[in-house]
Amino acid sequence: MKCIPLLKTAAAAACVTFALSAGAQTTTDPAPSGSSETVGQHVDDATITTKVKAELLSAKNVKSQHIHVKTRKGVVSLTGSVPSAEDRDNADQVAQNVSGVASVKNHLKVAPAQ
Repeated sequence: MKCIPLLKTAAAAACVTFALSAGAQTTTDPAPSGSSETVGQHVDDATITTKVKAELLSAKNVKSQHIHVKTRKGVVSLTGSVPSAEDRDNADQVAQNVSGVASVKNHLKVAPAQ
């Protein structure tokens, strides 16, 4: 009769082990299906985006906090609004000076403060 609790414990341990190993499986394909971006590129792009946002927030010559930044394969896209053409150009220059930026697509709109 002591054999049944031992079998139940062994079966439960086997189930847990199976569930954990099934959940831990990964694919060898580094890119999500339908995308040519690798995991490393995605991380690099996220890092570049963070650096550009930080530089824009700390830049004294850019007067807008309404700038959205996205990065894809090192190409930074700036969208949103700034109060002047000078701020638009300065934001472009700040983004270009960030390490890892291949190019900048500046889609910022000039919208003077009201």
